Amino acid sequence: MSSPLSATFLLHLVNQPIIGFHKDDLGDWVAELRCGHGQHVRHQPPLSSRPWVLSLEGRQQYMGTVLNCKKCDEEQ
Repeated sequence: MSSPLSATFLLHLVNQPIIGFHKDDLGDWVAELRCGHGQHVRHQPPLSSRPWVLSLEGRQQYMGTVLNCKKCDEEQ
């Protein structure tokens, strides 16, 4: 059972769709979000398993997928 505090917190998360991808200066993939912010989408098993980010086809399949934008959350 969730507490009222956690339910309130979840209501204020800002979710944004992925509109593109680019690599950062270190060669890691970054999802470009509709809000203009970016979010790393690394494939670093066993910490994060995102093999789809390694291929163009995989990244294309995730276009439009909604991610929580932590920077937008902080601005609220």
